[in-house]
Amino acid sequence: MNIVDYFFEKPRDMQKPVIFYEGELVSYENLLDRVKAVSGFLRRFNQRKNVLIVGDNSPFTVESYLGVIGAGCVAVPIHPRTSNSDFKYIIESADIDTAFIQKKYLKKFPSDQFLTLKNIILDEAEESYDSINTLKSDVSSFANVDKDDLAVIVYTSGSTGVPKGVMITHQNINANTDSIVDYFKLKSDDRIMVVLPFSYCFGASLLHSHLRVGGEIVINNAFLFAGKVLEEINEKKCTGFAGVPSHFQILLRRTKIKSMDFPTLRYVAQAGGKLANPFINELIEALPKANIFIMYGQTEATARLSYLEPSLLKTKLGSIGKGIPGVTLEVLNKQDKKVKPGEVGEIVAIGENIMKGYWDDIEETSKVIRNGKLFTGDLATVDEDGFIYVVEREKQIIKSGGYRVSPKEIEEFIVAMPEIVEAAVIGVPDDILGESIKAYVTLRDPKNSVISQGDIISTCRKSLPSYKVPRYVEFIKTIPKNTSGKVLKDELVRLEAKS
Repeated sequence: MNIVDYFFEKPRDMQKPVIFYEGELVSYENLLDRVKAVSGFLRRFNQRKNVLIVGDNSPFTVESYLGVIGAGCVAVPIHPRTSNSDFKYIIESADIDTAFIQKKYLKKFPSDQFLTLKNIILDEAEESYDSINTLKSDVSSFANVDKDDLAVIVYTSGSTGVPKGVMITHQNINANTDSIVDYFKLKSDDRIMVVLPFSYCFGASLLHSHLRVGGEIVINNAFLFAGKVLEEINEKKCTGFAGVPSHFQILLRRTKIKSMDFPTLRYVAQAGGKLANPFINELIEALPKANIFIMYGQTEATARLSYLEPSLLKTKLGSIGKGIPGVTLEVLNKQDKKVKPGEVGEIVAIGENIMKGYWDDIEETSKVIRNGKLFTGDLATVDEDGFIYVVEREKQIIKSGGYRVSPKEIEEFIVAMPEIVEAAVIGVPDDILGESIKAYVTLRDPKNSVISQGDIISTCRKSLPSYKVPRYVEFIKTIPKNTSGKVLKDELVRLEAKS
C-alpha cells in the first residue's frame, strides 16, 4: 500500500481542519484534493523519480511532500537553511530534476544550481515557473508500490563532510507510525503544536501520526518568540507538543511556562537528544497534568526507537526507556554480547522501521547495518530492569589524562544552576592531557547575570571528580544548532580551532 493511502485509510470527517497555519485553515478534503493534484502532475511525466522539496512548514510543503510520495516518487525534503554547497550536492547526488520550492527561497540558491532541474513548482505564481495552485486534481488513486519501495530520502550530516541520504521505505513509515500512534494513544481529537521542521524525521513523524488518526496539526514557525508559542497552545486548544532539548530549556528558563496553565495539553514529547535531568524535573513541575514522554530515536530508524512511560519519569529518571512497539533494543559490547547492568555498550535496534540504507553509499551502510540490525553509535548502559540509559555518542567522548569523559554528565551538572539555559561541553587539544574540557554556556539573562566563568568552575570542582571539571568556560550568546534544533558540537570544535 502506498503510504499516502495508509494516511487517509481510516474514515474521518473530511470537512474538519487538518492544518492550522497563520490564520489559514486547511480541511482534510482540501488537503486530499491538493495532494492528488501534485500526484497527478508528477505521474504524467516523472515516474519513480526523486523530487526535491524546499520550504518552511506550510500547507504547500505538506501537499508537495504527500503528493510526491503518492505519485510513487521519492520525496527529498530539505530545510531552507541548508547551505548552498549541501543543496548543490543533494541535487546532484540524488539525481533530482524536479523541485517544489517556496517562492521566497528561490533567491537563496544561486541560479546555476537549478541548471539540472527540468521542473520547478512554486507556492505562488511566478512567470518563469509553474505554480502548485494551477495543478488540477485529476487522479482518483495513488500509485501502487511495494512495501520496500522508497518513499523518502532524508539527508543528515555525514562523517565525511557531505550529507548522507537516509533511505526510508513505505513500510518503514507504516511501521513507525503504527508504533507511535499506539504508545501515544492518539485519536482523531488530538491536535499537535508543531515547531519542528517536517524536513526532520521527528517533525515528519508528527505529521504522519496525526494524519493516520485523522487528527489536527497547528504549525508555528516562530519559536524565536517562545512565549507566543505557549499562548497559541492554549488559543488553539492543543492536546500535544513536541520538541528537542533546546526547545524545553528555552521554555523552562526564558518563558512564563511555570506560572501558566494548559487545560487541554494531554501530552508532551521530547526527543532529538538527551534532556538533562534537572530540566526533566522542572518540566514535571511546570506541567503536572500532562503526560511527559522522553524518547530516543534516529533518522536511520525513520524516527522513534524507544520511549519511557510517563509514570516512570521519576523512578527511572534519565532513562530513554525501552523499545517502542515493534522494536527490539539491545545494548551490546564489542563482542556483540548483551551488557550486564552498569556495563557500557552500543545501542542496537531491530525492527521494520530501520532504514533501507544510505543513498548510493554501500560502504557507510555496511558500517551501521549488520545482520539486519542498526548499530546506532550511541553508548549506553542498562539497569537491572532492562531500562536503557544513554551515556554519549562514541565520537563525542572526551579522552583526558587517561580518562574517558562523557560531556553529558558535565553538561547536566552545569545546567542545574538556575542562571544557565544551555551548556555544551567539548574536548580541546592539550599537550599534557591529550584533551582538556571546555564548556560553552548560555545565560538566562546575560546582561544582569552575576555568575562568572570562575563560579561555574568552582561549583563543578566541589561536586565532580577533578578530571571532569572544565578547565575553560566561555559564555556564548547562542550555541550553534542545526535546522532541527540539535546542538552542533562540530561547529564548536571548529570555533575553538580558529581562536
